[in-house]
Amino acid sequence: MSLEKTTPVSVLLVWLSNQRLDATVEKKAQSQLETALTESGYSFVREKRLSDSDIVDFYLTIDGCKVALELKAKAQRIRIYRQLERYAKHESVDAVVLLTATAMQLPALIEGKPAFVSSMGAGWL
Repeated sequence: MSLEKTTPVSVLLVWLSNQRLDATVEKKAQSQLETALTESGYSFVREKRLSDSDIVDFYLTIDGCKVALELKAKAQRIRIYRQLERYAKHESVDAVVLLTATAMQLPALIEGKPAFVSSMGAGWL
């Protein structure tokens, strides 16, 4: 799956980068993001169960693309990556997006699925 600059996922990434979320408390940031997604008209499921052990924070369907969106205020990079790797293994996921206050990058693909990271601090700049 190829995602170019003008895809709905790239629009989501720009939108995420403009959100002002409280990065000090993850649950509060998740609640703020849920409100913002709802107000912006995004179609999503909160805490979508992908399997018995995998529950993604937000599961969005954007023009047929199923996106697993994980919000992490602070966590170990390797733990975040392993979690995204598990999500990407699911057939019900087409792309993974990480919204985080942790400074990190992702490879272009995780388990063959496009992977993106957006900084929670960007909206405050």
